[in-house]
Amino acid sequence: MESLPTTTKSSERRWRSKPLQTSKPSLLMALFSCMAWLYVAGRLWQDAENRTLLAGLLKKNAGQRPKILSVEDKLAVLGCKDLERRIVEAEMDLTLAKSQGYLKNHLQGSGSSSSQILAVIGVYTGFGSRLKRNVFRGSWMPRGDALKKLEERGVVIRFVIGRSANRGDSLDRNIDEENRSTKDFFILEGHEEAQEELPKKAKFFFSTAVQNWNAEFYVKVDDNIDLDLEGLIGLLEHRRGQNSSYIGCMKSGDVVAEEGKPWYEPEWWKFGDEKSYFRHASGSLLILSKNLAQYVYVNSASLKTYAHDDISIGSWMMGLQATYIDDNRFCCSSIRQDKVCSLA
Repeated sequence: MESLPTTTKSSERRWRSKPLQTSKPSLLMALFSCMAWLYVAGRLWQDAENRTLLAGLLKKNAGQRPKILSVEDKLAVLGCKDLERRIVEAEMDLTLAKSQGYLKNHLQGSGSSSSQILAVIGVYTGFGSRLKRNVFRGSWMPRGDALKKLEERGVVIRFVIGRSANRGDSLDRNIDEENRSTKDFFILEGHEEAQEELPKKAKFFFSTAVQNWNAEFYVKVDDNIDLDLEGLIGLLEHRRGQNSSYIGCMKSGDVVAEEGKPWYEPEWWKFGDEKSYFRHASGSLLILSKNLAQYVYVNSASLKTYAHDDISIGSWMMGLQATYIDDNRFCCSSIRQDKVCSLA
């Protein structure tokens, strides 16, 4: 009975010692957890601070960052803007020089000389018009030595024709062969010969003739008329020195807006609600003085052409200080004229 208290005290001492043995690892773990938590919290705080600092720097430098350059900015940086400006100025100077008579090959070409000739007469012709050309050579148009003597008087006459759409084909070869024999062609190398290209042919004729001959007048003649050559020469002699002369049978008239009809104008709507042509030299014979022909040459690239060559030429004259000379002798089908031309 006395041993029981002893046993109880021993077990009680073992029970009381257990908390003392397990408390050390727990404390270490708790300490380690606190340190880890403090480390992570510190890193998070540092990262947040760094992000705030970086955001502030980016915001501060946003206005200093280079912007995306446009094409215009890049051209300015490269100096191309200045170069473009100088090119435009050079083109304007060149246009002015041309308009004042400083033209390339200005005095070149058969029949030209350092002195100004009276007129260049261009007779429109086509690939299938050889018989007409032979008729003209046997009637009003001189040939051979007579043609050279006429040039000595200051009048150049040439058949005007372009090139075939198939360059170098039999059409071109036949014209070249005929020209070697007669020497009376003015071949427009840059023009394609076709009926629908007649307005462009007028532009090519005046532009190229001005470059090849120094004349007071440039005359366009269709191949459907007979020409009183001496009467035309006398008329031109009488008008020597008259600048800005636009001479012909002046008319206006209704614009044909119905497709399929003769003289149809595809751009009829440009002539207003009344559909009436402006006043122009109509028909088969018209004349431009030197400065007007030079204007066509200088501005050739930007001049508008319509369906008909006489309308096109008339539109080019509208914006100029041209003197319109209406002469009944240029109305080749009129019964009232004193014959400078008549229908063939």
